[in-house]
Amino acid sequence: MTTHPTTSTIALDCYYSLSSPWAYLGGPQLQDIVRRHHVRLTLKPYDFQAVVPQTGGIPLKTRPEPRRTYHALELARWRDYLGMPLNLEPAYYPKGAPVDPNWNKYPGWMVIAAQLQGLDAQPLSHALLRALWAEERDTSEAEVRIAVAEENGYDGASLQALEQAGETLAVYRANSADAIQAGVFGAPTFVLDGERFWGQDRLAFLDRALDKRRQSTGG
Repeated sequence: MTTHPTTSTIALDCYYSLSSPWAYLGGPQLQDIVRRHHVRLTLKPYDFQAVVPQTGGIPLKTRPEPRRTYHALELARWRDYLGMPLNLEPAYYPKGAPVDPNWNKYPGWMVIAAQLQGLDAQPLSHALLRALWAEERDTSEAEVRIAVAEENGYDGASLQALEQAGETLAVYRANSADAIQAGVFGAPTFVLDGERFWGQDRLAFLDRALDKRRQSTGG
């Protein structure tokens, strides 16, 4: 699980939050795309709550009720279509203002720490999202993140110790600044050669773009 990432010259950035159900639902598809196209994926957890109001996004809790109910309807549709377990109201997704404002940043920092160690962080990222959305586990708790990492072949304690290291937090801030610069207003957003693909339901278009890129370069 923790092999080094590919050295492919095809760079793909994924901007997202470690509380996004859509990032969770898109995980297996993204993993398949990365494998088939030999993509060098960089996961870029960013400060969703700080960024999207600047770029035109509307955080779920501030959306009108019709949009919130439709969000739940779409989640249920995609859950059933993809055959993935997902709780529409997971136990540890805050329904109001979170007690800890960093609750969904901690797992993102762990993912960044893994990448800084030269590890493939995609399995870790998906496992943390699955823990929140399908397994009723509180990923804001350090011991839960450590356990999830260990279950997936990582040194959980070492990664957790690096979550708030200066280098980790600097990357998180840079990801947030890059998200604004790239025009990211939702999660997940995939950026390939400057082109944005917003949402797991756009992964088919990303796949096609990678096919065209490979054909044009003879790869």
